[in-house]
Amino acid sequence: MKTPKIMTLLSDFGRVDPYVGVMKGAIARINPNLTVIDLTHDLPPQNLQAARFCLLSSYAYFPQGTVHVAVVDPGVGSSRRAIALQLPDAFLVGPDNGLFSGILAQEPVLAAVELTNPQYWLSPVVSQTFHGRDIFAPAGAYLATGVAIEELGRAIAPETLVQFPLAEYQQQADRLQGTIQYIDRFGNLITNIPATAVEGKRWWVEMAGETIRGDRTYASSPVGSAIALIGSHGYIELAVNQGNAQQQLQLDWGATIQVMVA
Repeated sequence: MKTPKIMTLLSDFGRVDPYVGVMKGAIARINPNLTVIDLTHDLPPQNLQAARFCLLSSYAYFPQGTVHVAVVDPGVGSSRRAIALQLPDAFLVGPDNGLFSGILAQEPVLAAVELTNPQYWLSPVVSQTFHGRDIFAPAGAYLATGVAIEELGRAIAPETLVQFPLAEYQQQADRLQGTIQYIDRFGNLITNIPATAVEGKRWWVEMAGETIRGDRTYASSPVGSAIALIGSHGYIELAVNQGNAQQQLQLDWGATIQVMVA
């Protein structure tokens, strides 16, 4: 694998507090020449499902060898492991709490380590509440600068990594039942039903006695009307043309969705 020069950052830290800037400062202390790209820092706090989805939807669009640092870490300071993983085309750095499980369902792990070597932390003494600054950002920066993953800590078995699997959608005859796995800032409701389940078929969503037809674009329905379509991420989503589906349909994370297929 070529020496990577790009890092991405994903967190639930938001933009009001200085946490993201401090992480970037820790990276710059190690290598100010790295390109650091923010995937998002506006995830709902402690929402591992959102982190899982955003990482899975994003990592494939970056150059080979990119280091992805993800910090959604409700177990910070506990016995949960801090890890770095090497995949065929990327590195992942973050807490071992399942937020990488979407990617790991599709990609093999070539090497996995627990980040136990303080030489590659910001300082030998770390905060119990900010491992993003003290462990994850520095470890990612060292990886992106060319340090071998084996130097960062002790090897661990990939099969011991914590899993946070996505609930499977169910299919019965002409009916698919899924759940909402992500809600974006537009209020679009993204289900766990993949496009392949309705490919080449006529389909629609039924809920509370209402039928929401499946179509191709947001503008396929009148302004203010709900529509179902295949999003850029490859899953069925519910949207409202120039509106907010979450508010209009009164649905939230984990809500059940029924898709009829003809």
